[in-house]
Amino acid sequence: MARKLSTLLIKKVKIVGLLCACLIGSHIANVLLNGALFQYGIQPRELDRLHHIFTAPWVHGSFSHLLNNLVGIVVFSWLCLIRSVRLFWFSSFIIVLVTGLLVWLFGRPANHIGASGWIFGLWSLSISLAWFDRRLINIVIAMLVILFYGGMVFGMLPQSSDVSFESHLFGAVAGAFAAWLSTLKPLRKKLKD
Repeated sequence: MARKLSTLLIKKVKIVGLLCACLIGSHIANVLLNGALFQYGIQPRELDRLHHIFTAPWVHGSFSHLLNNLVGIVVFSWLCLIRSVRLFWFSSFIIVLVTGLLVWLFGRPANHIGASGWIFGLWSLSISLAWFDRRLINIVIAMLVILFYGGMVFGMLPQSSDVSFESHLFGAVAGAFAAWLSTLKPLRKKLKD
């Protein structure tokens, strides 16, 4: 039993490490290519760029942008992974897809890049699971997230023209949607490790 838990913990650490390595690697590639990867951001309502909803989270505007998102992705990925690896992958896919689609449909004309929509989705998922699945672990995690990261709610408001508040807002919506989906009977058992 202890060996199985140890193996599962190592697997979760590797997932978070791999995500960070991919985010850092794509940023280094973008720097070396003189910003050529910026073209893979979401350009709202441009049909030929719809598929960029899957590439935009991997592109960041600066090192500080990347660093901020690395902290968020580590914290909120880990909080999701505490529950299960399958829940993390399922929720991440739903969050990236739904956030990207909503930004593409309703975002202001701009180049929307970065993993913040994904992060806000995982943040919202951490809180919403307490509502949809009232197990003690979900309630404790939600309370800790609200206590330490409750201020993120203000990130969903327009603040600066170079920050995609739409990604933050729609990410939070997508996270709540993923939480709800994950608690439906057909999926609930499949998303456990």
